[in-house]
Amino acid sequence: MRLAILANSAWYLQNFRLGLARHLRELGHEVVFIAPADGYETRLTDAGFAFHPWELAAGGTRPLQELASLWQLRGLLRRLQVQALLSFTPKGNLYGGLALPRGARFLPNVSGLGRLFIEPGALTQLVKPLYRPALGRAACVLFQNEDDRAVFVQLGLVAAERTRRLPGSGVDLQRFQPAPRHGPARRFLMVARLLRDKGVHEFVAAARVLKQERPDCDFVLLGSSRAANPTAVSAAELQAWLQAGWVQHIEQVDDVRPELACADCVVLPSYREGVPRSLLEAAAMAKPLLATDVPGCRDVVRPGLNGWLCAPRNSAALTQALRDVLACPPERLQDLGQAGRTLVEREFDEQRVFAAYAELLR
Repeated sequence: MRLAILANSAWYLQNFRLGLARHLRELGHEVVFIAPADGYETRLTDAGFAFHPWELAAGGTRPLQELASLWQLRGLLRRLQVQALLSFTPKGNLYGGLALPRGARFLPNVSGLGRLFIEPGALTQLVKPLYRPALGRAACVLFQNEDDRAVFVQLGLVAAERTRRLPGSGVDLQRFQPAPRHGPARRFLMVARLLRDKGVHEFVAAARVLKQERPDCDFVLLGSSRAANPTAVSAAELQAWLQAGWVQHIEQVDDVRPELACADCVVLPSYREGVPRSLLEAAAMAKPLLATDVPGCRDVVRPGLNGWLCAPRNSAALTQALRDVLACPPERLQDLGQAGRTLVEREFDEQRVFAAYAELLR
């Protein structure tokens, strides 16, 4: 088949879907990428794939602009004579289903419910009805956790028998290997875009308290500070945190492994996830995990086995959980990390995801 893989950024495709594209190419499919150009498209073309730019404002809500993006995608899919479309991210799933030519196979992946469901408002009520015709075109709608699947089924957006759960995006167990901890300070690492619904403010609030109690600890934010999202942390707010010394910030990197290797514990106080890739990669490197007890996070973090869960949107609960991590002996932290590695080997190997897509495309 001629397959198109669609998302809202070339960065996303290069970081999260390049392995899948290579696997499908090895099976004989012709694979092309479609996304807004952001500089990372050269990584995709260097890997031997065609890239077709799509004009889309990832966080945009202006009706005429969104309609133009939908119309452009419709023309692009027809011109490329796409026979199957694999889509990711909310707008990719929505616009992909509405734009896809009849007769083409559609496999949307709900890799998280997104801002419209996490912070519902008037726009949510306008967008929800569009999911029915969009997902109605799908051969199968893929979900990364049971909670998200239940939401879509209960809202009548998709029939249960036309859904399937995947183990997130999976993780490359060869690339992400256990790494020994090095460095003098206790280091807590949060890997995420700097958005409110990722729990950034709770992480900083906890760091502010604990830096007074334990000045030997480092709290590190790793992720883009330039996200086009209404909930993004402002540059002024980030600068104030850095000047106060509560946290450190590392802008988006191409290889997260060296930073994961330096961490004692990887933290994600998110409000809701699909299955967070950051936690899967940290677990694959045998790092203990601390996350909020929300859909997606609790699929990866098993309390007492490979980490801790705490209440969401609650900086006091996160602060206490971080104290619990600090009170944990090094040997116990090592055991938690090794258990996490075993868990991802058993349940989250990306080869399972690749096999599922190959089966659905037969």
